[in-house]
Amino acid sequence: MDKVRRRLASYLLRKNSSDELLNSFRLGHHLPPLKPSDYFLPLSLYLANSLFFALFFSVAYFLIHRWREKIHNSTPLHILSFPEIAALLCLVASVIYLLGFFGISFVHFFSKASNIVDEEYDDNNIIVKEDNMPPGPCSASLDCFPPAKIHAPIIATTTTSSSFSDDDEQIIKSVVSGSIPSYALESKLGDCRRAALIRRVAVQRISKRSLEGLPLDGFDYESILGQCCEMPIGYVQIPVGIAGPLLLDGKEYSVPMATTEGCLVASTNRGCKAIYASGGATSALIRDGMTRAPVVRFATAKRAADLKFFMEDPDNFDTVAVVFNKSSRFAKLQGVQCAIAGKNLFMRFNCSTGDAMGMNMVSKGVQNVLDYLQNDFPDMDVIGISGNFCSDKKPAAVNWIEGRGKSVVCEAIIKEEVVKKVLKTNVAALVELNMLKNLTGSAVAGSLGGFNAHASNVVTAVYIATGQDPAQNVESSHCITMMEAVNGGKDLHISVSMPSIEVGTVGGGTQLASQSACLNLLGVKGASKDSPGSNSRLLATIVAGSVLAGELSLMSALAAGQLVKSHLKYNRSSKDIRINFLKSNTTA
Repeated sequence: MDKVRRRLASYLLRKNSSDELLNSFRLGHHLPPLKPSDYFLPLSLYLANSLFFALFFSVAYFLIHRWREKIHNSTPLHILSFPEIAALLCLVASVIYLLGFFGISFVHFFSKASNIVDEEYDDNNIIVKEDNMPPGPCSASLDCFPPAKIHAPIIATTTTSSSFSDDDEQIIKSVVSGSIPSYALESKLGDCRRAALIRRVAVQRISKRSLEGLPLDGFDYESILGQCCEMPIGYVQIPVGIAGPLLLDGKEYSVPMATTEGCLVASTNRGCKAIYASGGATSALIRDGMTRAPVVRFATAKRAADLKFFMEDPDNFDTVAVVFNKSSRFAKLQGVQCAIAGKNLFMRFNCSTGDAMGMNMVSKGVQNVLDYLQNDFPDMDVIGISGNFCSDKKPAAVNWIEGRGKSVVCEAIIKEEVVKKVLKTNVAALVELNMLKNLTGSAVAGSLGGFNAHASNVVTAVYIATGQDPAQNVESSHCITMMEAVNGGKDLHISVSMPSIEVGTVGGGTQLASQSACLNLLGVKGASKDSPGSNSRLLATIVAGSVLAGELSLMSALAAGQLVKSHLKYNRSSKDIRINFLKSNTTA
């Protein structure tokens, strides 16, 4: 410990060749006091500041006004006139001046604050840093580490009182007592990670149960503030595996799958191998439109029918579409389907949403239309912007028949030798099993959109990995798997038809670092600049292709009687198997 302190002292007291301190400001040396005249700027600087402030706001207003006109007139934004070019140059010049003038004092302020914080860390913090150094040549001396490493705060995640400052301890007690709401910690503290830590400790003290094993560090809590998760206390780790390459429409994809189920990735990977060896799969996107269905009520069924006729009249569609499409430049109303129940009317709006999954976009468009309809139907009572005729996150025949999101069909012809060598079964057995299990068995069970082996397994794994809404697995997993013998009964034709795959490549969880990386792996990260909506459509076809691979492999395992054996091998730890084996021997 003494050696560590001596090395720390030698680091803090750096001297040059003249034996002068290089970091004397850290040790309490301060600048000379300012004179009263130093607090006032010269008149020329006042005038220059006023000029550039006026220039900045005027050209910014001009450019915003021009860009709004271009968007309204559908004029490309990158085509600039001479006044717009001049305004851009003025905007850049004013920003550079203002940053140069005010940025110096801003950086100086934070550098002073950093120095003050550095002085507050006692030797114990830096000793902990020293004790946690990895083995190697750099562990022998603090000089090997850059200053930022030593100055970084060390925040423990234990729940002991000694781990927190007096301020944090007081806040924790206030949260426990209820005087400070847990949801208000981020706004009160201005530090999302610190808020998560304090909330975590408060939860442990209230519940008197430990959260050990739930990680806190290693996550960017700023990235989820106000959009992904409220009141975080940590994050759950889910392993991500890779299946593939999936050869789909002539291109290869490595499919990320986040799951804790053994065999799933391995099985899907085997399906991808069989598809690849047979020349690949092909897909077709049939429909692309997100839906939202508000429910409105009238005094009589006659008035509800009047609105139904109004909405279904082709002469009124263009007017309604203009009102709807104001919600976003990517929102394009495709149609409205109405259903009446007594004096209640359900209107199912269907629109394209670009590369976003689109629930928020279509909801804003629906609200615009409801406000517009209120003028002609003042007696209309809006009960809810969603009346479950959409239908979101629930199994529904309307999604199975009409589709929601992306409707995709994907197919492949698996060669006879691949069925035998890779899948370890035969074509006749697969065709018979598919008819009895996926078609007849699902019909006997009264299944709705569940005419498949395990489409939801693959859909959910890909959804979690790529930042989709996992709850939309309900309708996105609607799938019918078809198999038949072709080419004289030698080869297998397999297809999956999925009418309601709901995916997006922007918004929601797609912007988180891990999920964004998985989207980037597939080549569909973010919005497509060349063809809006193409990234989300491609992702939907990849999901369908992955389901095709998963169906092919699982059905083959069932036909060959391999399911139980493979799950015993991959879905149970060897530790559990040994324990159960010993128990059985002891019992015997």
